[in-house]
Amino acid sequence: MNGRDRFLAACRCEPLDRPPVWIMRQAGRYLPEYRALKEKYSFKEMVETPELAREVTLQPLKRFPLDAAILFSDILVIPEALGQSYDFRETGGIEMAYSISTRDQVDALDSSGITEKLGYVAGALKLISESLAGEKALLGFGGSPWTLSTYMVEGGSSKDFSKLKALMKEDPETLMALLEKITEVTIDYFEMQVASGVDAIQIFDSWAAACPLEKYEAFSLSYIRRIVNHFKGRIPIILYAKGVTDRLPLLVESGVQVLSLDWTVDLAGFKKEWGDKVCVQGNLNPDLLNGSPENVRIEALKLLDSMKGVGGHVFNLGHGIQPTATVENMEVLIKTVTEYK
Repeated sequence: MNGRDRFLAACRCEPLDRPPVWIMRQAGRYLPEYRALKEKYSFKEMVETPELAREVTLQPLKRFPLDAAILFSDILVIPEALGQSYDFRETGGIEMAYSISTRDQVDALDSSGITEKLGYVAGALKLISESLAGEKALLGFGGSPWTLSTYMVEGGSSKDFSKLKALMKEDPETLMALLEKITEVTIDYFEMQVASGVDAIQIFDSWAAACPLEKYEAFSLSYIRRIVNHFKGRIPIILYAKGVTDRLPLLVESGVQVLSLDWTVDLAGFKKEWGDKVCVQGNLNPDLLNGSPENVRIEALKLLDSMKGVGGHVFNLGHGIQPTATVENMEVLIKTVTEYK
């Protein structure tokens, strides 16, 4: 069974001799070949140049026997295509061109021609799909409307989301208009990804925990559900939401095939309770990849053993791999999973 078949079988909750494995942010700064490329090109140049995006996407697959590749891109290509560009602060984090606070600003966002504006993504996916030749799964992705709105309203990365919370309280109609517009273009964007050869799509609701539990359905999950329902029966959708142990039952009912859970969740316990409704992805603590290789092996085996005999598990970290992770630890991790029986 090749990597693509293994991955898709896990998304159907079929029992396997071992789970498929890929790692969130598996391409990036922990790889010396990525750092060498980054000395020549900016992040956005690599994202927006199909040949470079293909090269970066495939870098980890040349080193490790992974079962899937995930497109090298960013969730913020959607706001940029709408007319709100992004960049990176010298001190770290995201800086948007401006922050959205009024209905006029929402109405001014240009949702026309999204697939043309993001044609470089389609170009990269087609090149990657040709390189994989059906042997490995190809994953596309995007941000949830709520998570994208956090950057668009805050004007970049935020620790307290004060502007967003104020808008939610004082002018919820404007926030919902923004979420509506993001949802519509995200569906178009994902349609383009499907047409370009992806085998599954991951939605990142990374800032789900910033939305109060009592408002999560209205301001986040309802929009995710619309996206999921649009693609129902056509392609697996994976949903990642961080720090949301208080709303796991809501996520189960979202309609996604696979839930990607952070490392604070007991994966085996969750699967035992909800396994007939959803497959799971995760959820090793990414901090382990900064430590000793032996500890990586021990903890990975613990997770694998806890899920032994359970259908519908895609092995992954409980969040993205960190720039401080070592290549040796990644080698040990992937070897431990791929040789597990």
